Amino acid sequence: MDFELTTEQKMIQDMVRDFAQAEIAPIASELDKAARFPVEIFEKMGKLGLMGLPFPEEYGGAGADLISYCLALEEVGRACGGTGLSYEAHVSLACMPIYLYGTEQQKQTYLTPLASGEGIGSFGLTEPSAGSDAGGTRTTAIKQGDQWVINGSKIFITNGGYAKTVVLTAVTDRESRGISAFIVPADTAGFKVGKAYEKLGMRASNTVELVLEDVRIPEENLLGPLNAGFKQFLSTLDGGRVAISALAIGIARSAFETALEYAKQRQQFGQSLSKFQAIQHKLADMAMNIDLARNAVFKAAWLHDLGRPFTKEAAFAKLFSSEMAMRACEQAIQVLGGNGYMSDYPVERNFRDAKLIEIGEGTSEIQRLVIARQLGC
Repeated sequence: MDFELTTEQKMIQDMVRDFAQAEIAPIASELDKAARFPVEIFEKMGKLGLMGLPFPEEYGGAGADLISYCLALEEVGRACGGTGLSYEAHVSLACMPIYLYGTEQQKQTYLTPLASGEGIGSFGLTEPSAGSDAGGTRTTAIKQGDQWVINGSKIFITNGGYAKTVVLTAVTDRESRGISAFIVPADTAGFKVGKAYEKLGMRASNTVELVLEDVRIPEENLLGPLNAGFKQFLSTLDGGRVAISALAIGIARSAFETALEYAKQRQQFGQSLSKFQAIQHKLADMAMNIDLARNAVFKAAWLHDLGRPFTKEAAFAKLFSSEMAMRACEQAIQVLGGNGYMSDYPVERNFRDAKLIEIGEGTSEIQRLVIARQLGC
């Protein structure tokens, strides 16, 4: 298995790195402190073709593979974790289900504008009683004539306050607890957005509650077969887990690179911190684990791009990279000492951002369950 990047993959990596360092990194601290969603950044990303990177050109995308998308996510996440999270949610969770399960009309109507950067997408799964247990969904969709009427609420919804289109789940068969997926334009009557949450990290990413009160959408906005929504989103989350793993690597890289540079410059006891074995071991562990996590992401993405099963490998990547990122950020703070605890350096923001990845798109505990099931346990 050869992970040498192709010319196209390297071009995408270089382009996104240059963009992220020039446009995102300089304002990342301000975005975090103000909890501001960077609309202008996403408009620029749309013009660069990043908002639909892994989708065919016929639907407004760039026709890139999953590896290229992961490379892009790593670079965006290295500059700003919150911006990376919103980018990942738009592509992996909102656009991807429409591409995988939508009709041709749905793709032309909803995917193309999102992939071409004309709007931002959002994904609604989590509810007050449904998180890791998606079967606890209480939002309902009832067929009335040629329309679906949706009632319920969704919580912790990334991009919800800025979304043009939301893909969400609702119960369509009360007796069997059948769950279906729907495409809901955000300007539909009865669709309401709650106040943005105050969060520990990922503060540049918009996170809100969505309330649906007699939201009426056309019957053709059912996404995929009736009562197949739960299986669809389990499949969608496999790809999302690979992508969010790349985001974790980007955040860890930011912390590691800051710690490495600081250790080389900081003088204590007559020499730089990087000359002390205790610090060298921390830096060595960070570098090693970041590289191992990237290999796990590449393998899962490679399997996906070949059309082969990758559920286990996606869980491997998500579990290892998310926990690795937390360890790397924690150790980076330790290397910087008191400076690491202050907002003058990005490592404290990296630390706060990294924690979400151990929770979102399947907690570490759920990843271990997925892996165990893939082993036949």
